[in-house]
Amino acid sequence: MGRTVPPVSSFRLMVLALALASSPSLCVRDTSLPDQSELMREFGNHTAISSFRTINRQELIKCPFKSPYLALNVPMSSKAPDEGFIEVTLSGVMHPSDSDWIAMISPSTADVQTCLTNYLMYFQTGDLASLPLLCHYPVKAQYLTNDPDYLSCKKWKCQNQFCLIKTCEATVKFHFVNFRTPMEFVAFADGFKTPCILTMTGNPVPFANPSSPLRGHLSSPDSTGTSMKLRWISGDKEPQEVHYANGQKATSTVTTYTQNDMCTSILPSPAKDFGWHDPGYIHTAVMTGFQPSTSYDYTYGSNKVGWSKQTQLKTPPAGGSPKVTFIAFGDMGKTPLDPSAEHYIQPGAVGVIDAMISEVQKGGIDGIFHIGDISYATGFLVEWDFFLQLITPLASRITYMTSIGNHERDYINSGAMYITPDSGGECGVPYESYFPMPTPGKDKPWYSIEMGPVHFTVISTEHDWQVGSEQYKWIQSDLASVKRANTPWLIFTGHRPMYSSTKSSIPLPFLDPADSKFTKAIEPLLLEHQVDLVLFGHVHNYERTCAIYNGKCKAMPVKDADGVDTYDNRKYSAPVQAVIGMAGFTLDEFVSDPSSWSLSRIVAFGYTKCEVTKTKLNFQFIESKTKQVKDQFNIVK
Repeated sequence: MGRTVPPVSSFRLMVLALALASSPSLCVRDTSLPDQSELMREFGNHTAISSFRTINRQELIKCPFKSPYLALNVPMSSKAPDEGFIEVTLSGVMHPSDSDWIAMISPSTADVQTCLTNYLMYFQTGDLASLPLLCHYPVKAQYLTNDPDYLSCKKWKCQNQFCLIKTCEATVKFHFVNFRTPMEFVAFADGFKTPCILTMTGNPVPFANPSSPLRGHLSSPDSTGTSMKLRWISGDKEPQEVHYANGQKATSTVTTYTQNDMCTSILPSPAKDFGWHDPGYIHTAVMTGFQPSTSYDYTYGSNKVGWSKQTQLKTPPAGGSPKVTFIAFGDMGKTPLDPSAEHYIQPGAVGVIDAMISEVQKGGIDGIFHIGDISYATGFLVEWDFFLQLITPLASRITYMTSIGNHERDYINSGAMYITPDSGGECGVPYESYFPMPTPGKDKPWYSIEMGPVHFTVISTEHDWQVGSEQYKWIQSDLASVKRANTPWLIFTGHRPMYSSTKSSIPLPFLDPADSKFTKAIEPLLLEHQVDLVLFGHVHNYERTCAIYNGKCKAMPVKDADGVDTYDNRKYSAPVQAVIGMAGFTLDEFVSDPSSWSLSRIVAFGYTKCEVTKTKLNFQFIESKTKQVKDQFNIVK
């Protein structure tokens, strides 16, 4: 169809590039669409478009007037460690421009020479443009103006005897983690919209140990507090071990997922095509024989691939015990640790993670609940590695429980409750691979667990919750099974909220933060079974309600002696609901005329901390920047 296969000698240059997608349903650019900034505002909770993401599948033009002195250098003389920063210098530039940039590219296979030998790969994706094309999306990219001396050419070099020709150079620094495949760097001109290749290093930087055991994270397989499930990533498929508790050991089971597991549509999804990156192998081992609320050391790996550093975990309190303190939040994602552009950046994530690390290091936190929109990889699979690296200081020490969100599960014709492209074709596969919750089965990501005096019911708002559905029947059964003498508190959580004072300006049901059909189906169960507290994410701010049912306040809090709003559940009226999706994604503003049921509204990044005894629940919203409590309330019974 008009494409010619390039000769092998020139193939490498042609294929070493990028394919950063726009929203999977918008892979072909349409000039009738609204301005990109408008799309970013209106579709802020969906797989949004940025100029960097529109790089995908663009034809490369030849760079005019390319300097004959160009060179791209990486001073790293040895192989890359598991994490670090790497400086990349472009020299020999005759005419510096603010549209010059460098991309870090890591192909979907370790052999960059043959990453796209199959000509049919282009045809099956509907990509009929002439070569060369951007076929691998960049892990990240930086404009050379990040070096403040570039445009002024303060760093220059003479290129002939009388210095009649001077050239300029710039250096930028990239953060990397061990994602197992070599890193190549390519310099481009003419920005993200019409890029042309200037030069490349030509010598990919490999990782010293692609099989390193990395990013161990914990979850609770049951409510006893006597076992912990550990999951970690390695480039090696042979079983490994976790050594723990002074001589105990467990052997890992090994799984992975493949490109064939990803969802797609007529227009290829990022996960299925240009966003694919091999995840390596996912190791899982269960550590048993623990005591609840007790600390233990552990390390994982093997003599073949090496061992992780020794880490200390703390088991959660057993269900029915007198007290638990946990952190909860939604919609976190990841923030680059350098000034790079990425396809989807959550600006508050690193600040919130750092604040939570400080909180956990104090020793009083028993567990974490991350309620949907986990990494925002949305089909660009290497970003799971960066996310898991960021949360390791938290998730390797205490149980890290999750629920699924739209950016993990939703895709066209995938069986999701909401038909949006928000997962980028992941369809829950990476999420369930990395976060093994105690669910009924594959693609049934709902479960319950007990810690201390709390029974947690965790649902999926992205799967069928309608009356009579499998999940609906499970919710009914789970809520009815709670033994309030053992766990007097019942907390219900999922991703999409029932109530929010944030509204979309576009009248489309899937853009409305709160789905009235969801509320109508599930809210009666909350009232019937006297749920105390409901936690949702999806909307990127913090909001707290009165004791609410059917859009009306059934009870209001009163101030206690310390001036803290206190709800009295000794005379139960309805659940208190809180939206806590303020952990990283760009924040949402509230409407100017909120309903009377909305008692507290805060637009700030942060997390929530909840301390629960048999008779009192204290809930705090903590701003990550100041580490100050910006809202708190009590529920007593």
